Amino acid sequence: MNSLMSVGIHGSPQQSANPYVLAGRPLRKGSRLEDTARFSDDVWRLAPAIVQVQERTVVLNFPTIPARFRLATKRLFYALLCLELESPPGEDRPAIASVRSAFGELKRLLTWLDSRWPADRVELSAISPADLDRYNRHLLTLFPHRDGAREAARAAVRLLWRWRLHLGNDQLRFDPLHLDGWGEERTHRGWENGTGRLPEDVLGPLLVWALRFIDDFAPDILEADRKWHERRAVGTGRVTSHRVDERLQQLLGDHIEARRPLPGHQGKINISQLAATLRCHRRETTKRREAIDAVAAVVGVADAAFVDEGIQGVLDGRPWIKAVTVDHTLPTSLAALARHLQSACYIVIAFLSGMRDSEVKHIKRACVEAKRDEDGNAYCWRVHSRAFKGEEDAEGVEATWTVCEPVVRAIRVLEQLQPAGQNYLMSALLHGPGQPKKAGVDRVVGVGATNQNLNLFVGFVNELCTERGRTDTIAAGQGHALRLKTRVFRRTLAWFIARHPGGVIAGALQYRHQSIQMFEGYAGTSDSGFRAEVESEQAIARGEVYMEMIDSHQHAGLAGPAAEEAARRLADFGERAQFHGQVALDRHRLKRIMKRHDPAIYPGEYITCVNDPAKALCEKARRGNSEGLPSHGGCLPLACRNVTLTPENITAWQGEIARIDGRIASRPMLPPRLRQFLESRRAEIVEFLTANGQEAVPA
Repeated sequence: MNSLMSVGIHGSPQQSANPYVLAGRPLRKGSRLEDTARFSDDVWRLAPAIVQVQERTVVLNFPTIPARFRLATKRLFYALLCLELESPPGEDRPAIASVRSAFGELKRLLTWLDSRWPADRVELSAISPADLDRYNRHLLTLFPHRDGAREAARAAVRLLWRWRLHLGNDQLRFDPLHLDGWGEERTHRGWENGTGRLPEDVLGPLLVWALRFIDDFAPDILEADRKWHERRAVGTGRVTSHRVDERLQQLLGDHIEARRPLPGHQGKINISQLAATLRCHRRETTKRREAIDAVAAVVGVADAAFVDEGIQGVLDGRPWIKAVTVDHTLPTSLAALARHLQSACYIVIAFLSGMRDSEVKHIKRACVEAKRDEDGNAYCWRVHSRAFKGEEDAEGVEATWTVCEPVVRAIRVLEQLQPAGQNYLMSALLHGPGQPKKAGVDRVVGVGATNQNLNLFVGFVNELCTERGRTDTIAAGQGHALRLKTRVFRRTLAWFIARHPGGVIAGALQYRHQSIQMFEGYAGTSDSGFRAEVESEQAIARGEVYMEMIDSHQHAGLAGPAAEEAARRLADFGERAQFHGQVALDRHRLKRIMKRHDPAIYPGEYITCVNDPAKALCEKARRGNSEGLPSHGGCLPLACRNVTLTPENITAWQGEIARIDGRIASRPMLPPRLRQFLESRRAEIVEFLTANGQEAVPA
């Protein structure tokens, strides 16, 4: 069946034409197509087709659509959902989450039309350019400062044009994209990924505090979590009634001897906590309330203390918090602190691995594989998860990421934080109201909740800094609000691989040549696109260096065998970067120029490589390099004809000579062979600089 043309007089499909709307879609484990929504249903539940564990259950509630537009809306979304239905040329079926977003946006348009159209106007084909022009002005009023929200609303309206072949008499007669103002954001932004990066003054403290939680504070939170689970399991293995007195007397005696307050809750004795410690029913401790109250009068009651053995984590030479509590209204409750610990682990994993949110959310227990040397020492770690973006299989593919040791520590903490029966490490935690009440429920935290938790983590850290008088807060700067989102970590990592922290161009330190292998591991075994992001950042970084050199006329004063070629390439690049007589500094325009007219000059600490594969000695040293890029590992700077020297390069070589002189003059004297090697190295550098008209030692 290619379209829903067999529709009854009253606008509902005939019994023979009442298909399953999810036909052809991959369904989650345990779901059957026979149990899924049909076209005639008022509410289409899409949960069976949600195969990524972090995505939320969604429905399409058609009674919320104005009645006169309901059938046309059903036809459109049936076409978007059903994979057995032929799609228009060049159109792909959207993901379930995108379908739900489009439903909300189209509902906005149809509700707006319903309030303005006469009652006898029922077909969407009657939508005119004037209607959409008025709707566009409505969006500008509704979202005056949210370009993305307006663009999402317009994109949903265009579905009526793009999928018009399935809408019968409700086909839109024109493409809204050609209306004035309809494509304003796309014109300005093109297809660029607009995700920004975290600046260094935000990322630095954020990463430090995340690691502090993992390495210093986690033991206290995990101990409280262990006791909380013991308390929930108090129904099993309880002590007999006649032993309660003995155990209670011992417990109270310990509190008196240590002058340690009894556990509390909202300022009162926490009877439930005492019962959990004694492994008895709450009524047993209630019966013995008189003895408990007597001890409380001596040692006092803690402020909702949950961990009563004392806090082990230290900050500024004293415990980082007074106690872990069970009161959900307090910032130091187990529910809040466990959530912050999970957020800290997410930050470390997402930033230091380069994984997308969906890939982090599919990390499972025992996902780390360690490579060890012959002595059994781990030197490399790999994390196994699933990759989705760019893959043909909607259920994703197995993928592997090479990670550093802090990521492994974060995963180990998550493995302890999740109950033994829970495989997904980013699942919602069991503490607090509104959470799943048993382990093993695949309720992984969604993107929206993760964004919220990241910002709650920042808020807690900043309050802790204020309380302790610390200056290492996580803030975006005066006058700027910090709102963390999951997608910034991957983009920020790409920036840091391309550039050295602090704004120093990593490409200028020949970081590029080492990072090719480095970020291949970050990208996983799937085509994650991370390498393209890094190379894009590196190109922009080099472009900015070129612009600075051209602006200060440095390209006219280069030395070395490739100096003339470097000057020619940079002069040509400068002419192409001109726009109405001014140098282009816009990031996106610079990216386009670099893509088309990259002069292939790679600034480095000791040399600047003017890459010409025909002359490159590193290419001859590393045969089989198919990319035509200079190789850092095979670089022979003192002999290669691709070398040019900037003033910074010359200063670096002079500094190298000074360091060699210092080692030769050191006492005790160096071994003869080492001294001979250093003297030979010094002579080569001096000869190299002299041959290129430079002083070996600055005046």
